[in-house]
Amino acid sequence: MSMPIEVPESPAHTSSTRVQASQRSRQGTLAAFWRQPLGRAGIIVLLFLLVFCFGGPLVYRHSPDAMHLTALLQAPSAAFPLGTNNLGRNMLVRLMVGGQTSLEVGFSAALASMVIGVVYGAVSGFVGGWVDATMMRVVDVLRAIPGLFLLVFLDSVVRPSAGLLVLLIAFISWHGVSRLVRGEILALKNTVYAEAARTIGATNRQILFKHLLPNALGTIVVATTFMVGDAVLAIAGLSFLGMGLPPPAPNWGAMLSDAMPYLSQNSWWLIYPPGVAVLLTVLGINFVGDALRTAFDARLSVPR
Repeated sequence: MSMPIEVPESPAHTSSTRVQASQRSRQGTLAAFWRQPLGRAGIIVLLFLLVFCFGGPLVYRHSPDAMHLTALLQAPSAAFPLGTNNLGRNMLVRLMVGGQTSLEVGFSAALASMVIGVVYGAVSGFVGGWVDATMMRVVDVLRAIPGLFLLVFLDSVVRPSAGLLVLLIAFISWHGVSRLVRGEILALKNTVYAEAARTIGATNRQILFKHLLPNALGTIVVATTFMVGDAVLAIAGLSFLGMGLPPPAPNWGAMLSDAMPYLSQNSWWLIYPPGVAVLLTVLGINFVGDALRTAFDARLSVPR
């Protein structure tokens, strides 16, 4: 009686199978995300804002700093669709260009926060012991300092610039994602596939960056998404307090600050456009973040 002979899979076949499984997983996540109405709405809002802020100035070619002294505080008209401010500057083009600064700083700060927080939290959770305890105490101390106070203090010490604002906002934002990533690594580092990787001789670096962090990708992506909204609010808040980028560089927070003295004059075109822009940006980002969280969480995803 002949016995069946098992033929082991070749490395190429195994690699191809893993790639196909990874592609199916990504496609399933994207499909689950697109099934969420809030996710679709958030993507549409963000695409509209990106086209408006970065594509608008290419079509509506006007200088954001040009002053029209015969049209001071002019209400919206054919010549100035969103009116002018107290210096006669075109509010529509300033809204577009100001959005570029707000979005660039927001996304850059969130990316920097993600990199710092992921590396810090992953190392802390993977090493464990007294190293983990010490690193987390540092995080606790930094989280105990009010973020706005720290931003105002640091901003008053050094001259603000776009790059500096990115670093300042990243410095006060990475703590949260570091704790999330640490928790994920603590839960994953003793799993079967991590032990199998150790058995075949994988280094700690390989285990951490090739096996553990990819499985925490959902948490990282969702946390980064929400950090973008927080960063946009932070730059708007600093600029509103007069501690953002120096004039005449426009941004939404500075536009709101400049409009405050004219609240009693019913100059609504100075206040509502930048306020609505900030609101739409944060809502769109939060909608995307909620949909991503649902898509990555199998327990909340309802297949159709």
